[in-house]
Amino acid sequence: MRVLVIGRGGREHAIVWALSKSPKISKLFCAPGNGGIAGLAECVPITELQFEEISTFAKEQAIDLVMVAPDDPLAAGLVDHLESKGIEAFGPRANAAIIEGSKVFMKELLKKYSIPTATYESFDAYEPAIAYLRSQTAPIVIKADGLAAGKGVTVAQTMEEAEAALKDIMVDQVFGKSGASVVIEEFLTGQEMSLLAFVDGSTVRLMVPSQDHKPVFDNDKGPNTGGMGTYSPLPHIPESIVQEALVNIVQPTADAMVKEGRPFKGVLYAGLILTPNGVKTIEFNARFGDPETQVILPRLKTDLLDIFLAINNGTLAEQPIEWSEEAAVCVIVASPGYPGPYPKGLPITGLDQVKDSLVFHAGTAIEDGQIVTNGGRVLGITGIGKDIIEARQKAYADADRIHFDGKHYRTDIAMKALK
Repeated sequence: MRVLVIGRGGREHAIVWALSKSPKISKLFCAPGNGGIAGLAECVPITELQFEEISTFAKEQAIDLVMVAPDDPLAAGLVDHLESKGIEAFGPRANAAIIEGSKVFMKELLKKYSIPTATYESFDAYEPAIAYLRSQTAPIVIKADGLAAGKGVTVAQTMEEAEAALKDIMVDQVFGKSGASVVIEEFLTGQEMSLLAFVDGSTVRLMVPSQDHKPVFDNDKGPNTGGMGTYSPLPHIPESIVQEALVNIVQPTADAMVKEGRPFKGVLYAGLILTPNGVKTIEFNARFGDPETQVILPRLKTDLLDIFLAINNGTLAEQPIEWSEEAAVCVIVASPGYPGPYPKGLPITGLDQVKDSLVFHAGTAIEDGQIVTNGGRVLGITGIGKDIIEARQKAYADADRIHFDGKHYRTDIAMKALK
C-alpha cells in the first residue's frame, strides 16, 4: 500500500515511525513532514490545510490511505474532502471532530448524556462572561472554545489572572475566532491521565494509559505548553480506574456521538482527572495526543496499519491488539523562550550520539544539510526500559547528549510514578 500521513510534529514522526514497520506499506509519504520524518518517509511540500493540493497529490501518486493526524485539518473537514474525491482517509469527519474543535459542543454533549465532567457555564459575549466570573472563586479554569494549538486553556490561581485570561480571549482576541465563545469551569484537583482509544463508531479499544506534563517548568510550575513530556504505563494508577473511565466516560461518549448522528471513527483522546469523587473529563481530542503518541506507539506490538484499516472497515472488534509490557518515558527538549516567543534555525548537534532512545522530531528542519530548530518543542526523546526507572534514565541520558543554544527541558518527567 501507498500511505500519506498529514502533519509535521513529533506525533506525526511517531506515527510515521510505527507505520514504517508495516510490511504492507510499499511507499510512505508525509506532508509537510520535518527534518526527522525525512529519514523514514518522502516529505512533500504541502501544508495541512491545502486540501486541493493534498487530494491532487493523493490521486497522482495512487495513495491508498491518507492518515490525517493534526487537529486543524480534521476540524476543517479534510477527511470529508478526501472522501468526496474517492480517496480513503483515516480520521473523524468534521461533524465528529467537533468534539475537539468546540469545547462548548463537548461540554454540552457530556451534560446531555450525564458523562462526568467539571461544572461549567459557556458564553459568547464578554459582559455576561465577566459578570459570571466575578460571582465565582479562584482557582478557576478559562477555556477558549476553539482550537488554539494547546494554549487556549488558563488554570487561573487568582481572580486577577482569570479576568486577564478572559479579556485576552474575548476582548483582545489573542486566539482569533477560537475565542468567540468561552467555557468557564470549576477547577478540579487530582492526578491527570491521558486515555486514548481506537474507535470505529460503537467499538472502543483502549490504548495503554499515559500521563502528560503541561506546565513548562518542574513541579508543574509556569505557563501551560503543548506538553513537556509523558510516560506509560502508570504503575501508581490501578487498572480499576482505567476501567471506570472506559465504562463511565469513553464508551458513553462514543455511544453519544452515534446517537447524535456524528459517529466517531479514528483516535479519540480523553483527558481525564482522578478526583475524590471519581474520574471526570477535562477534554476530548479527535486525534492522537502529542507527546502521548511518542510513548504509546513504541509499546504497540500490532501493525498500526491493520488497526487503521479495521477502524475504516468497521471491524475493530475483531482486530487483535497487543501491547508491550515495557515502559516508555518521553522528555521534550524545547527552544529557548518556549512557550513564549522563540528563535528558529539554531543548529542541533549530538543526534548521532544518542545511544538508547528513540528521537522524535517535533520542530526541526533541514538547512544546508544541517538539522536546525524550527519550533517551540523541538525533540521528543523516548527511552524504553523494563520499568519507568530504566526508561527514564535512558531518556535523560540521551537528552543530555543533544545540544542547541538555550535548550531546556523538565527534569521531573515521570516522577509521579516513582513517588
